Amino acid sequence: MTESSNAPMIEAAGLSKFYGDFAAIRDVSFSIPQGQVAAFLGPNGAGKSTTMKILTGYLAPSSGTARIAGLDVATDRIAAAERLGYLPENGPLYPDMTPLGLLKFFGRARGLTGAYLQQRIDAVIARCALEAVIEKPIEKLSKGYRQRAGMAQVLLHEPDVLIMDEPTSGLDPNQTREVRQTIRELGQNKTILLSTHILQEVEAMAGRVIFISRGRVVFDGTPAEMQAGYASLDDAFQALTEGGACAPASV
Repeated sequence: MTESSNAPMIEAAGLSKFYGDFAAIRDVSFSIPQGQVAAFLGPNGAGKSTTMKILTGYLAPSSGTARIAGLDVATDRIAAAERLGYLPENGPLYPDMTPLGLLKFFGRARGLTGAYLQQRIDAVIARCALEAVIEKPIEKLSKGYRQRAGMAQVLLHEPDVLIMDEPTSGLDPNQTREVRQTIRELGQNKTILLSTHILQEVEAMAGRVIFISRGRVVFDGTPAEMQAGYASLDDAFQALTEGGACAPASV
């Protein structure tokens, strides 16, 4: 299946999730075309993680539809998963494994075998700069190397779509710079949705911002459009969080 350059690769159509009377998200809709890096912003508890879990098939919506590469995540779960790489904030790493063992395990679980599996392992080791720790137990690795191992696992099957939840959380400045550079490079030919609280990452990596507050999308546009009328993205973030709409203060 080949998509045109503007084909939607991530789609949320009227997504809502209720827990009793509480709405974690309500009528969330957006679509992200092929080859775009979009930042998913919002305060804690706004519904970012809930939305991302629905998009990746880890959580069922109360209503609405999630699609990856045109595939309905609810009805075509396995096919959608083949096109998707998901890096949660605390990725599924087995501490007693080495990064090499982890990659072999996940590669086989995804049906990769033989020379192709080895080729992909070699490629993601190089991409994520894991050579120095490839046979060291994951429990002995720094958070930065654990994050790299998680990203290598996500990239192993060459997904078209990447969804990342706080990919630089807890990293030092050097590690953060390396992860940002990797995401920028990946964004040249993949579709990426990344959740973050770090506004510098929006400016450094994303061409689009989707802002959610109180379970609803309240802004969808470029970083420059988000900042328009404000002194900084921080000021815009505060206004969107408090007001729930993009209404620049009068000057």
